[in-house]
Amino acid sequence: MARIVMKFGGTSVADLDRIHNVARHVKREVEAGHEVAVVVSAMSGKTNELVAWVQNMPKVAGSNAPFYDAREYDAVVASGEQVTAGLLAVALQSMGVNARSWQGWQIPIKTDTAHGAARIADIDGSFLIKRFGEGQVAVIAGFQGIAPDNRIATLGRGGSDTSAVAIAAAVKADRCDIYTDVDGVYTTDPRIEPKARRLPKISFEEMLEMASLGAKVLQVRSVELAMVHKVRTFVRSSFEDPDAPGMGDLLNPPGTLICDEDEIVEQQVVTGIAYAKDEAQISLRRVSDRPGVAAGIFLPLAEANINVDMIVQNISEDGKSTDMTFTVPSSDVSKALAVLEKNRDTVGFDVVQHDDGMSKVSVIGIGMRSHAGVAATAFKALADKSINIRAITTSEIKISILIDGPYTELAVRTLHSVYGLDKH
Repeated sequence: MARIVMKFGGTSVADLDRIHNVARHVKREVEAGHEVAVVVSAMSGKTNELVAWVQNMPKVAGSNAPFYDAREYDAVVASGEQVTAGLLAVALQSMGVNARSWQGWQIPIKTDTAHGAARIADIDGSFLIKRFGEGQVAVIAGFQGIAPDNRIATLGRGGSDTSAVAIAAAVKADRCDIYTDVDGVYTTDPRIEPKARRLPKISFEEMLEMASLGAKVLQVRSVELAMVHKVRTFVRSSFEDPDAPGMGDLLNPPGTLICDEDEIVEQQVVTGIAYAKDEAQISLRRVSDRPGVAAGIFLPLAEANINVDMIVQNISEDGKSTDMTFTVPSSDVSKALAVLEKNRDTVGFDVVQHDDGMSKVSVIGIGMRSHAGVAATAFKALADKSINIRAITTSEIKISILIDGPYTELAVRTLHSVYGLDKH
């Protein structure tokens, strides 16, 4: 017998038929004798609808200012997961499974005060463990908890993944199964490269890089939690037949296992290729070359909640001026330019230039730590395809390259091939 947390995303619970299919997955684990908690997202598209309602309400009420109370935003958007949890509990009860639904505050999942993007502070798993002992399945509304002000708080986009991993850690689960619309983690996006392969295992560190650099399989914070608490996490497909052979395998169910790198016997040099579109490059020309100038640029951007990624500073020859180039999401360009212009006199630069439509392509693999020439291979492969590199950043296990957006798919396919990821 094992203790398992199962999480189902929005496409997996998009309608009543799919919720019934999810119930079959849950029943399979219950009949195998396992203790089970289930974390669910809102039905596909429902959160977007709820968010739009909140955003449009001030306009309908005659206000020109797009203002709304973040606490009321949370009260509205958290309802989507509550509906799904109740419906799944009804489905399980109809199938003879002892189940009840839980909202985040009932467990309780305690968060900080950042409504709309709260972080989990603590989870008391004792009630859930007690119900496990009584043979009950806990169906939990993901994406939400309770803040110190005693109000519902939501965890931001993808927060149900974080809920699931955090609950798995709190109840000391043997594993956390993340069910989604794909059957695992692939070497790259199969929509771009049909030869992409499903990975049987990937390390926490690699998955963290993949998630933060553009892969949409898991939310970044959920991978961080899994790594900190050593929660063995499987990415699985909810659309496979719940009763197919191997689906109930306790140790190696179908999908991709995210685990500590010690569990991975054969480590490839490169594990995967990730990409992120809609990046923008901003360059400040002839910046005053003096101590504190970088802080003068990036602190105001941080205070404006603008996420700066790749940063390149040219070496000054005369000791008086330098050039500073960095990337931000394309959606933040206008705001970033306004912040920079406001601080022009403080920072001291002559010209600001920007280019939209950039893409960041990243090569990821823990095997890169012990192998030379990985970066050179990427640079030569891209050069052979006449793809110009705008900027480069590296770490122990990844190389990120900024290129012009139209070359994204060609770059992904080229790098996937040059590192042999398309070979089975």
